[in-house]
Amino acid sequence: MSESEQTEGFYSLGPDMILDAIEAFGQRPDGSLLALNSYENRVYRVGIEDEKPIVAKFYRPGRWSDAAILEEHTFTIELAETEIPVVAPISGADGSTLQFYAGHRYALFPCHGGRTPELNGGEDYEVMGRFIGRIHAVAALAPFQHRPILDVDSFGVQSYQFITENNFIPSGLDIAYRSLMDDLLPKVAAKFEVAGKIGQIRLHGDCHPGNILWTDSGPHFVDLDDCRMGPAIQDLWMLLNGSRQDMILQLSDLLEGYQEFCDFDFKEVQLIEALRTLRIMNYAAWLARRWSDPAFPRSFPWFNTERYWEEHILTLREQFALLDEPSLRLN
Repeated sequence: MSESEQTEGFYSLGPDMILDAIEAFGQRPDGSLLALNSYENRVYRVGIEDEKPIVAKFYRPGRWSDAAILEEHTFTIELAETEIPVVAPISGADGSTLQFYAGHRYALFPCHGGRTPELNGGEDYEVMGRFIGRIHAVAALAPFQHRPILDVDSFGVQSYQFITENNFIPSGLDIAYRSLMDDLLPKVAAKFEVAGKIGQIRLHGDCHPGNILWTDSGPHFVDLDDCRMGPAIQDLWMLLNGSRQDMILQLSDLLEGYQEFCDFDFKEVQLIEALRTLRIMNYAAWLARRWSDPAFPRSFPWFNTERYWEEHILTLREQFALLDEPSLRLN
């Protein structure tokens, strides 16, 4: 099957194909199927006869190699085996966690309940810091071999190139966008240069509250689909919000818990706004790269309008100014 045929099959993935794949794995679906909030892949909650529901993730063709997907699974299982609360994939009869059916790649996971965490004070941030510290203590033991590094080129330069080469910027904003990028990307790169040699470890990669399920017993970390190599601060800064002083207190509490299990290089704090800038750029490019997927215009109707790009440029100008401000200073 060609890549274009695989892509079309992914776009048109329907209930019959999903249930047939689950049956091929050896489960007995009861016919109930609920699409979950995922756009990069297709993810469903599937009812199973006389058992708890499971979650089925069908992988987007062309995004990750089989080896990269299996590396994510291996990392997740490694974390689970050290009793870190992550949702690890289920192995099939042959011991593999990556399954194949009718041209689709998929994996099955236990279905865990929970709610998006509301981090309301120091204790909540310390708890989160402890869990991320435990994840990073395991993550630092070995590198990824098949997954990329989070850097200025992959998240910044390549995002800029894709957006401009594919003519997403309205003509009236093109000069403003390009001139801003000519100044912004070197400034982001300079932040990494000033920080000096920074350690690269395996990361969750997308550790924001939406990928954490909070229960009475604490958090469960889900969706390691974006895991990659990068600086440890990447898995911490997305939990910060509010004023500058709020973020100082939150990061201090996170690191108090984090350092019970893992050392932290405080030089990485000065990368926060650079990493935030790269994430903003990468998110816009992600939407642009996926715009041919029929699910994206339906789910993100505001994207690729003149107003969207005006606001995107304004946001990046604000980031340009923030990159000149001193880093968060921890006591």
